This record gives sequence, C-alpha cells and structure tokens, in this order.
Amino acid sequence: MLQHKLLEGKRGIIFGALDESSIATHIARQCVAEGARITLTNAPVAMRFGSIQKLGEELNAEVIGADATVEEDLKNLIEKSLAALGGPFDFVLHSIGMSLNMRKAKTYTDLNHEWMHKTLDISSMSFHRMMQVLYNMDAMAEGGSILALSYIAAQRVFPDYSEMADAKALLESFARSFGYHFGVKKKVRVNTISQSPTVTTAGSGVKGFHDFFSYAQTMSPLGNASAEDCAKYCVTLFSDYTKMVTMQNLYHDGGFSSMGVNPAIMTKE
Repeated sequence: MLQHKLLEGKRGIIFGALDESSIATHIARQCVAEGARITLTNAPVAMRFGSIQKLGEELNAEVIGADATVEEDLKNLIEKSLAALGGPFDFVLHSIGMSLNMRKAKTYTDLNHEWMHKTLDISSMSFHRMMQVLYNMDAMAEGGSILALSYIAAQRVFPDYSEMADAKALLESFARSFGYHFGVKKKVRVNTISQSPTVTTAGSGVKGFHDFFSYAQTMSPLGNASAEDCAKYCVTLFSDYTKMVTMQNLYHDGGFSSMGVNPAIMTKE
C-alpha cells in the first residue's frame, strides 16, 4: 500500500464500509495509511451483517451507526465524530446505494414506485441530507473535500442497472448544486467519482454483472480500475493537491468513458 502521507493530520468520515469487498473499506484503509484519522459509519442493520467493527479495530477508528435517511442519526454521527476526531472534517466519503427493485429482479418498465422512492432516498437523497447536516452544523474544515461514488450509467443507458442509473444521476446533480454553496461558504470541494464496474457485494448483485465486467475490461485501454486504485484516487481528491477541483463527475474507469469502439471487442469471438 502506497504511503506518501498526503493526508497527514487530516480528519474524515467514511460512509459505507461494510466488508472486505466494499470500495469504502479500501478507501478507509488508504486514508489511514496516508496519515488521516477517521470515523466509520453504516446503517445499523447493515452493520450486523458486515465486518465494520473489525475494520474499526484495525484502523483505530470509532464506528458509529447511522441511518443516512434519518436526519437525527446524521446529527448524532457528526457530533460524535467531531468529538472523537477533535475538530471539523477535512474529508467525507459517501458510498451508499441500494435498490429493492433490483434485489427483487423488477424490470425498469415494471418498477414498484414505493420501492423506487426508497432507492432514491437511500442512494441519492442521503447524499444531500448528509451535506445539508454538515453545512448547517458547520462541520467541514476550510478547503475540505466531499466525495460520492457514482457510475457511468448516470450518463448513458445500461438497461440492467435499472433505477440505480436515475439515482446516480440525481447524486451527481446534488454534487454540482451543493458544491456551489459549500465552495462559497468554506472553499469546500464536492465531487463524484464514476468508478469502473467493481466486484463488490452490491455490484455483483446487478443482473449480468460478470459479463459486463469482462466487457468493460476489454473495452477499456487500461482495463477496469480496481477498488485499491479507486482508494488511491480518492486520497488525491481528499488531499491539498486538488484544492480547485469541484462540482465535477470524475471518471476513474481505465478510459472506458471515452471509448467508442475497441477492435478487441469487434474481433472477439
């Protein structure tokens, strides 16, 4: 694991670490390796099935349960994190997403709209809610950085990604809109990272995931970006080297997003 101490002395919250396959778990480890102190959080119901407590012990990070769809939970999380870390946050990661419709194999043309409300609340509105609480509590440090994990389906049609594509599009919009307000207030940056298809507990549940993972691996000039490489990229965006990068959706996908045709796909039997 690279260790350049880019985050020496910085404090942050990591939302969404669940188990060893979680991108947020890799990001948490990389942040601590680079010198940061963090708190970890996930929904209490998710924490019962994952290994976040073990990760907290490994990283000497306090684990604080919080339902990101409940404002009072977020306020409690931020108050406890401020106390645990001894000051405002230099960075916050949002890595939260869930779709009941996808879990139940509902097609995009036959969605249960009550479940869709839940998808948008968990996967998108939680990002706005999180930022609103951080903003109103003045919990971000001057020049801090907020990131959320997105996917290219927010910009292009990937039918099997279903309503999560709409959720990610809304997530990216929130980053732009709140990025303005945070930038004016405290020079805080807000960005989203559009990551390659990555083998995670959530990602592997998408219909046809493994076939598409292989397709993206071949289509991308550099291949798919790993969770480990995503963690390193996040560190640069949390660091002082990206002070003027904000309100962007940044592709971290080995070049997939810029490709039209790859001969390796055309000639593949």
